[in-house]
Amino acid sequence: MKIAICSSLDFADEVWKIAEKLKALGHEVILPQTIERIARGEVTYDEIMEEKRTGEISKRIIKHDLFKYYYGQIKKSDAVLVTNFDKKGIKGYIGGAVFLEMGYAHILDKKIYLLKEIPKMGYTDEIKGMQPIVINDDLSQIV
Repeated sequence: MKIAICSSLDFADEVWKIAEKLKALGHEVILPQTIERIARGEVTYDEIMEEKRTGEISKRIIKHDLFKYYYGQIKKSDAVLVTNFDKKGIKGYIGGAVFLEMGYAHILDKKIYLLKEIPKMGYTDEIKGMQPIVINDDLSQIV
């Protein structure tokens, strides 16, 4: 299965580990472009975190047309895996960009897997409406 991982850039290291596990299970993995750039040494994790802190990340999003780019990647996939780790004091946090990517997947009739439980947030009902499959860290449930 071809799986596009949807994740906050904060979790780049964790995403790489998950991608390797998915590959070992026989899946093809699509990663967010910025996480790939970190891995290739084109930008550092610290630079990305500074861009997020200062709001400069929006320039990177525009320059690389990242929302349209990842829409295309999700379109090519069979499913998405949302790596919803704890963040900002919220268990299983799903941020704006990842929520948008989940919406793409839903509209494209792709399976949506959540690594952790559905978070309690202002848009919990909308997340539930996309009918994600919660796998509770068990990657073998992705079928």
